Amino acid sequence: MKKLTTLLAVLLIVLTANAAEPQDNKTVKPIELTRATFLEKVFNYENNPEVWKYNGDKPAIVDFYATWCGPCRITSPILADLAAEYGEEIYVYKIDVDKEPELARMFGVQSIPMFLFIPMNEQPQVAMGALPKKSFKEAIDTFLLKKEDLKDL
Repeated sequence: MKKLTTLLAVLLIVLTANAAEPQDNKTVKPIELTRATFLEKVFNYENNPEVWKYNGDKPAIVDFYATWCGPCRITSPILADLAAEYGEEIYVYKIDVDKEPELARMFGVQSIPMFLFIPMNEQPQVAMGALPKKSFKEAIDTFLLKKEDLKDL
């Protein structure tokens, strides 16, 4: 009986510790956008179709992808890593071109994956293809965050 009580106590402690863990682990993940959330968080092209005006409060990457796309599946975990790594500094958004064809047309998406790099107060830049993590980090550090080149130090 003593062993059963000890076993139940240990099990209860383990379950309680595991249940509390996700609340402490605040991992930032890419944010899936719909047309409505894109208009709100990124660019309202309906109200201002002539001039680019980013609505965000920090730089962003928008990933135009499809679930069936092989190169998109390669970059998806890279973007998840970058969202966690740069969570306080940038947004990582995802747009499924099959679910949001209007957004894909609006940006002339003809090949996926396509990435829109959006700095603060500047024009966005487009990149296409399955980029390696190193290329994403370089674009984030130099173009989006304007960090000084620290390689030479």
